[in-house]
Amino acid sequence: MTDLRVGVVGIGRLGSVHARILGDMPDCDLVGVADADGERAREVASRLSVTAFNAGELAGKCDAVVVAVTTSAHHQVARLALESGCHVLVEKPLTPTLVEADDLVETADRLGLFLAVGHVERFNSAIRACRPLLDDPRYISSQRLARFQPRGTDVPVMLDLMIHDIDLVLGLVDSAVVSVDAVGVPVLTDSIDMANARIRFANGACADISASRVSTEQTRALRLFQPSGYFSLDLASGAGEYLRRRDGIDPGELARTTDPGEISLSDIVERVEIHGDGAEPLWLELEAFLDTVRGNGGGSVPAAEGRAALEVALRIQSEIERSAYVPVQDTRRA
Repeated sequence: MTDLRVGVVGIGRLGSVHARILGDMPDCDLVGVADADGERAREVASRLSVTAFNAGELAGKCDAVVVAVTTSAHHQVARLALESGCHVLVEKPLTPTLVEADDLVETADRLGLFLAVGHVERFNSAIRACRPLLDDPRYISSQRLARFQPRGTDVPVMLDLMIHDIDLVLGLVDSAVVSVDAVGVPVLTDSIDMANARIRFANGACADISASRVSTEQTRALRLFQPSGYFSLDLASGAGEYLRRRDGIDPGELARTTDPGEISLSDIVERVEIHGDGAEPLWLELEAFLDTVRGNGGGSVPAAEGRAALEVALRIQSEIERSAYVPVQDTRRA
């Protein structure tokens, strides 16, 4: 098999990890890296024993390109790579606007190239481990808290952090979004730093999603409720638990029990530990992308699904901005 020639444009914290993994992958030739900061590009290139290029030069030498630049530059850099004949993986979010997202999707389709989006939480070991146990989740609650750092603040928290969980929720609930309610506030930047959204689906399912990039602690928690039980997942550790109703338990019979002391919780539910396999999610994401490029499937996130998550994130942003200007009646007595 001929090695795929791959490059990385944008080698900040995340882009340099992409480059490191691609350099270690079999059947993959990391051609080089590119960054607006030429000194940074040369330093990373030297460390990985590859060449530093500008973005256009690099795309012209590659079969596939990973785009990990700032969100505001996603459209420009990804379009350049597509027009150079490269398959492209763009870090989330796909773009900051639907107009730009639609243009990238159309360009990739027209040129017959694969355009993927880096929704890495899909490859989280806890998510992968619990999927065989999922059965029509009815309520989902997610909480993603991060300490403040300037990286990513060119966009509101919905596009920076919350979009991870929006993508997960859309993948877990097989139904159309029918309504979105949201609140949010700027704290340390000029855009929204903390947000909460409630998403309702046509099948009756509901999701509450909270995100903050100004927290004093780090949290990536996901809880799912379905008729057979309840999942509690720690996405940071890639583990969790599933409390499910034991076989043969009749909820109606429980309701008719006259002596609650006769039954303990352990009689009704069993605890199933959720253990991940320890695989690096970003490695799996890149492996899936390259497998898809090679025509071997792979489970990479296509641009259409990245666009769907973006649409909901922007809908949340719009709802927050709209509600920010709703007059609040002052009920205090004079």
